[in-house]
Amino acid sequence: MSSNTPQNPPHELDAVERDLIGRALREDLGSGDVTTESTIPETAVGLGRIRAKESLILAGLPYAREVFAQVDPKLEFETLVSDGDALSPGDVAATVRGSLRSLLIGERLALNLMQHLSGVATTTRRFVDEVAGTGARVTDTRKTMPLWRRAQKYAVRCGGGVNHRMALYDAVLIKDNHVDAVGSLPEAVRRARGHVGPDLPIIVEIRDIAEIDGAVEAGATRLLLDNMTPDRLREAVAHVAGRAVTEASGGVELATVRAIAETGVDLISIGALTHSVIAADLNMKIERLS
Repeated sequence: MSSNTPQNPPHELDAVERDLIGRALREDLGSGDVTTESTIPETAVGLGRIRAKESLILAGLPYAREVFAQVDPKLEFETLVSDGDALSPGDVAATVRGSLRSLLIGERLALNLMQHLSGVATTTRRFVDEVAGTGARVTDTRKTMPLWRRAQKYAVRCGGGVNHRMALYDAVLIKDNHVDAVGSLPEAVRRARGHVGPDLPIIVEIRDIAEIDGAVEAGATRLLLDNMTPDRLREAVAHVAGRAVTEASGGVELATVRAIAETGVDLISIGALTHSVIAADLNMKIERLS
């Protein structure tokens, strides 16, 4: 187990996330857990240990805590490590003590959330480690599960990545369809700046190096260099010359991310951090105490 993490952020669930967990519990429980009700006495007490079955970067403890709190407020949830920590097989992340029935009811949803979010964090950390020393930062995208974006972006931070815009409201992102509809990239930037004012970031997708000067002069603060080769990225970064933040995107893989980072880009955005990760392997072993 290691707590030497690039980022280990505190996290509080919002009202939407708490409501989603409540809905997920109702989906799973329905009219009742017939297996647990028929086999486990009401008075039985147990201790559950959530542990890693493989090497992983942990994420999702606040979500597991909320699951068990909604199932049974009397359950005692104790964390033994922090989100963002590197766990080895057998490491215990948290324990839950109380009604054995309640432990069994909450087990699956808590693990589903922790396994997915730890998968996001683990994948992110692999990319972060691959670009170490280059100065480039790994960032996510809006390619997330509907309604669970905040959780997935939290997991990216647990893995040492940084968050891109949260949604459509907190940054302008002008892409090819916007430019084609307006007819001019600089004009699209000017319209956006006039609408949102001086403070909101304006990100512009750059299809050709020839578009850089017009975008920057019109007020773009970040240039999204999409699907460019490392040589082309290096040329674009040199042309920008620090006038705007540079972001590489498109088809980034572990095998290619180092070469992309070494071009001098500031950010590398990777949709695969959230849209196609493999869940990390955790389980919860429950011991009956009485």
